[in-house]
Amino acid sequence: MSSPGAASDGTIMDKKLTRNDSFCFECGPHVPCFTECCGKLQLCLTPYDTLRLRKRLGMTADEFMDRHTDLRLRTLHGFPELMMKMSENESKRCPFVTDSGCSVYEDRPGACRIYPLGRASKKHPMTGLSQEFYFTVREDHCRGFEFDKKWLISDWLDDQGMEEYNRWNDLLMELYSLKSRKGDDPFAPQHIQMFIMACFNTEKFRDFIFKSAFLKKFEVTEDIIAEIRIDDEALLNFAFLWLRFALFREKTLTLK
Repeated sequence: MSSPGAASDGTIMDKKLTRNDSFCFECGPHVPCFTECCGKLQLCLTPYDTLRLRKRLGMTADEFMDRHTDLRLRTLHGFPELMMKMSENESKRCPFVTDSGCSVYEDRPGACRIYPLGRASKKHPMTGLSQEFYFTVREDHCRGFEFDKKWLISDWLDDQGMEEYNRWNDLLMELYSLKSRKGDDPFAPQHIQMFIMACFNTEKFRDFIFKSAFLKKFEVTEDIIAEIRIDDEALLNFAFLWLRFALFREKTLTLK
């Protein structure tokens, strides 16, 4: 199953690559196509992408979603997706791209970081362990492959800061896998709202935990309570545990 990210008209190479394989690529202002990949695309934002971006911009979750995203409800995996709201002119450019590059570069989405690679994973049928592989995405406009700078895939991932993004993406992909294994029945509207709140609206999910009867229903340690009260990443991690319990009845949380 492929990780969430940008959808485009690019050609995806069939060859599966490991972290020890290499490819040649270069990007920057000196490359003729610089920032062309930042337009005319559908960019799906993961929960971690959204958290990083809205904190970078100093926005609440509601402000960020209202100003910069569109909600897509009809998806192949059955979960709603947040799509970056692009400019309304013909170029359909990302709102954060400038002539000199990305204005939120340090907190850019995972799909932008990993480009021109794609990542997919599947579970081993015998061990149940996740197996990942990579592939190059070649688009007509991209000139980066014409350069001779050679990268090990592992070095590219490290250079682009992908490890943390991959870790969070894997938590999301596990939800997708659980949904696939449970069948094709669509989620009820309340389950859709639960997912949106837990994954994308930090403030509402924190209020749900601390201003409802949640902590009277679930066994949650004092250490975790203290952490999720102030730490948004800890809260997002807890959100994935709660969704696995609430949507799929996995024993990730304990009822009192």
